[in-house]
Amino acid sequence: MRAVGALRRRRTGLLVTGVALLAVILTALVAGRSESTTPLDPANPGPDGARAVARVLAERGVEVRAARGADELEQTPAGADTTIVVVGTEQLGPPTIDRMLAHAGAAELVLVEPGPALVSALGLPAETVRVKPEDALDAECGDPLVAGLEVEADVVTTYAGDGCFPAEGGAVLSRPASGMVLWGAAAVLRNGDVLRADNAAVALRLLGARDHLVWYVPDLRDLDGEEGVGLASLLPRWIGPGLLLLLLTVLALAWARGRRLGPLATEPLPVVVRAAETTESLGRLYRRAGDRGHAADVLRAATLDRVARVLRLGSAPAPVVARAVAARTGRPAADVTTLLEPGHLPADDDALITLANDLAALEEEVRRP
Repeated sequence: MRAVGALRRRRTGLLVTGVALLAVILTALVAGRSESTTPLDPANPGPDGARAVARVLAERGVEVRAARGADELEQTPAGADTTIVVVGTEQLGPPTIDRMLAHAGAAELVLVEPGPALVSALGLPAETVRVKPEDALDAECGDPLVAGLEVEADVVTTYAGDGCFPAEGGAVLSRPASGMVLWGAAAVLRNGDVLRADNAAVALRLLGARDHLVWYVPDLRDLDGEEGVGLASLLPRWIGPGLLLLLLTVLALAWARGRRLGPLATEPLPVVVRAAETTESLGRLYRRAGDRGHAADVLRAATLDRVARVLRLGSAPAPVVARAVAARTGRPAADVTTLLEPGHLPADDDALITLANDLAALEEEVRRP
C-alpha cells in the first residue's frame, strides 16, 4: 500500500519524465534520419520531393549523386558524360553561379525553373513568363529527346525563343546556349506529379541521357552576407520537431497539474439544527401562542402526505385521499374526512392531543396490510 501511495504521489513527475524521454528519442530519430524535406531533393520522399525520379534513374544504370551546397558540388566529378541538374535555382547568387559554371565544364547543365534574375545573371536573352496551362502541353518540336511527349503541370515557366512544349509565346524547354538547358516545369520531377501525362518519361529522358547525374541542391549558406541568409537556414533541422515536442511536454505537464485536487480546504459551515429540535421549537411556539388551529392543520397535512404516499396517490386532494383511506380501513368516509380535512379546529389542548392520537391510529391502520 505504501508503494502504491508513493507511486500516486509521484505520477506527475513520472509522466513528465516519460514525455521528456520520448521527446529526446524522437528528436534523435528526426535528427539522424537520412530523408530530406527540401523541395525537389532526391532524398525527399514527400509529394514535393524527387526521390521517385532519382531512384528510377539509378535503377536504369545512371549514377545519381546528390550535391547539397557549392562545396559538395565542387567535390563531385563532372565531365562530358555528366548531366548536372540544378533545382532550387532561386537560391543561387552570383558567387554560387560562377562556381557552378566553372565546375560544370563540358557537362550538360539543366536548370529547373530559373527565374528572370538567374537568366539575366547568366547573360541569356531569354525572357521568362509564368503560365497556368489549362491542358497538357505537347512537345511540338523536332528534338528527338522529347518528341511525341506531353507534360502536365499546374504552373510552368516559359522562355522566349524556339524550344519544346510551347505556351504563351514561349517554350518550357529551351536550349539558349551549348550545354545548357532551361526547363520550366518542375512538376515532372516531383513525386506527387511525376505520373501525370508523360511527366515521368520526360524526366527520365531529360536527366538520363548521360551515364552520370549530379543532382545539385543549392544552399543559402553559400551566399555572401550582402545577399542575405535566412535565419531558418542557420538552424539545425531538428529544431522544429524539438520545439514541437517541448510544447507537447509543457501541455502534458499543465494537464497533469490541472487534474490534481489539491489540499483539503476548510471553511466555516452554518449552525446545524436537528429536525427534531426544529419540530419541538415550533410546537412550543404554537403552544405559547395558543394557536391550536395552526398546529392541527400541520398534523393533518403531515398525515395526509404520508398516507397519500402509502396509497400511491401522489399529490391528490384531501377528499380523494380521504375516500381511499376509508376504503382501505373500512371506516366511515365522514369520520375519515373529519380527521383529515382542515377546518375542524380543536376546542382545547386535550382535543388537540386526541386529534394527534386519532391521526396516528388512522395512519397505522393504513399501513397495516
